[in-house]
Amino acid sequence: MSARAVRTPVAALVAAVAVAGCGAGGDQSSGGADDGRVTGTVTVFAAASLTESFTRIGKDFEAAHPGSTVTLNFAGSSALANQINQGAPADVFASASPTNMTTVTKAGAADGAPSVFARNQLVIAVPRGNPAAVTGLADLSRPGVKVALCANQVPCGAAARTALDAAGVTLTPVTLEQDVKGALAKVKLGEVDAALVYRTDARAASADVTGVEFPESARAINDYPIVALRDAPNPDGARAFVAYVTSTPARAILAEAGFQAP
Repeated sequence: MSARAVRTPVAALVAAVAVAGCGAGGDQSSGGADDGRVTGTVTVFAAASLTESFTRIGKDFEAAHPGSTVTLNFAGSSALANQINQGAPADVFASASPTNMTTVTKAGAADGAPSVFARNQLVIAVPRGNPAAVTGLADLSRPGVKVALCANQVPCGAAARTALDAAGVTLTPVTLEQDVKGALAKVKLGEVDAALVYRTDARAASADVTGVEFPESARAINDYPIVALRDAPNPDGARAFVAYVTSTPARAILAEAGFQAP
């Protein structure tokens, strides 16, 4: 079986995941505890910027654990943290920042201490050919340049604000998106001239966009923590998936995508 990746609107996320959790209950109750094997569904809530990497890691995990199925739910880390704290059934949480992970750990929803498995850095995503001639953050404040940012509560939004402040640049974005994929989509569709996104997302969309590096991004590098959840429907699977994300094969996938080692 292959990893199933879904992205749902925040308002519908609890209901959608609850249905998936109920459907997999039989497998989870019989999986792994007695013979050491991991079976059943492992539901992973992961930051949107992990979409490509975790889709590959999920498939590899399934191959390493026959009888397991990884269900991946991607969205902004802040939205996922809120859904977990509201009781959405999930086994693992992978956040794009320690801040949103802290929301979960302070609520007592984590099983143990989170571990940082990757780091990410911002670039300016522009359409292929860079028609607005954007070469740095200062160009984003030029009259007529339309910019997309992530919302402030989202890790890519908080990082963008940190970088802009470090550069002394003030701008008014034309849109604030709820995750990095939303900001990137505005560039791909030609609705904006630029967006501040993670280097990994720009690399994954290199057929449509170019990532412009800028020095202030070094002031806003995000750590990515991961943790198994206290009320995980599949606790054995949760612990196994967290361990797999920190394994050598998974680290190679993350590095290929452009993530930095912690």
